[in-house]
Amino acid sequence: MTTVVSIETAKPEAEPAAGTSPGRVGVLLVNLGTPDSADAQGVRVYLREFLSDVRVIENQGLLWKLILNGIILRVRPGRKARDYEKIWNTEKNESPLKTITRAQSEKLAAAIADHDHVVVDWAMRYGNPSIASRIAALTAQGCDRLLVVPLYPQYSAATSATVCDEVFRVLAGMRAQPTLRVTPPYYLDAEYIEALAVSISAHLKTLAFQPELILASFHGMPRKYIDKGDPYQAQCVATIDALRKRMGLDASKLMLTFQSRFGFDPWLQPYTDKTIEQLAKDGVRRIVVVTPGFSADCLETLEEIAQENAEIFKHNGGEQFAAIPCLNDSDPGMDVIRQLVLRELQGWI
Repeated sequence: MTTVVSIETAKPEAEPAAGTSPGRVGVLLVNLGTPDSADAQGVRVYLREFLSDVRVIENQGLLWKLILNGIILRVRPGRKARDYEKIWNTEKNESPLKTITRAQSEKLAAAIADHDHVVVDWAMRYGNPSIASRIAALTAQGCDRLLVVPLYPQYSAATSATVCDEVFRVLAGMRAQPTLRVTPPYYLDAEYIEALAVSISAHLKTLAFQPELILASFHGMPRKYIDKGDPYQAQCVATIDALRKRMGLDASKLMLTFQSRFGFDPWLQPYTDKTIEQLAKDGVRRIVVVTPGFSADCLETLEEIAQENAEIFKHNGGEQFAAIPCLNDSDPGMDVIRQLVLRELQGWI
């Protein structure tokens, strides 16, 4: 769905002459991706695209291709489809990530509606709507300038960079390319840290229990990616350091962990699931988990954290567990996106 934030009169626009004022500005929000359906086939198509990206799995040699096609794409889609079924938006027949990203696009369009000639759209890096289809839609509407907004607070090659890779690939096939800007990671932006603090505080007030600590879980990545120079871990640490300072909490009350490890290589530690298990075994009975690295709730937050890790905690002696929603399209979350976009559009609007 594309939202045009300026309403033109019925009078046809004249074609601008060469060297005169430019056309519209496109703003494209991009999140990771989602299957088109909550069944094994839908998940298989999604996983094939995702796990064939050299930014996600850097060694795409023969051994990996054999593992991917001979094992993973045969076994994993059925299991993950059952997980997607637990969180699926049955009313719209789509994943929550798609529902939320669409809402973020629509609310951003409304928030900057006083800026003429801006068109807001959204896409997924893997799955649909694709980046290629939405760039085509924006340029078809006269956008000769494009601001791409990777919805990842912390940069990593496996997220932010692969969005750029795909945008560049699409532009490489265009004769008349739009002028391009890409928003930077916003892991230390004051608006982002404030939004996290406000959101956490607001949700804590709704709970029927007082947590003994808050655990901040970020998506993990192989340790070797960091060793090769990826700044992701350092940016996660910087986010949590700033959030601790803002909320007046020390490392024992706001802990940093990493989730969603895959394969046999060592990943960033401490691991979320192992930490939650150990906390329960050590006598911690009430915890809250927040996921600051996700701009929208998805399988990793709604199923992996709110369901799987809640069960791990309670199975090992924990009693009260709560997962705080991502910023999503909340007012604080939209303030972050709006201010990021307006800052990067300076000189264009």
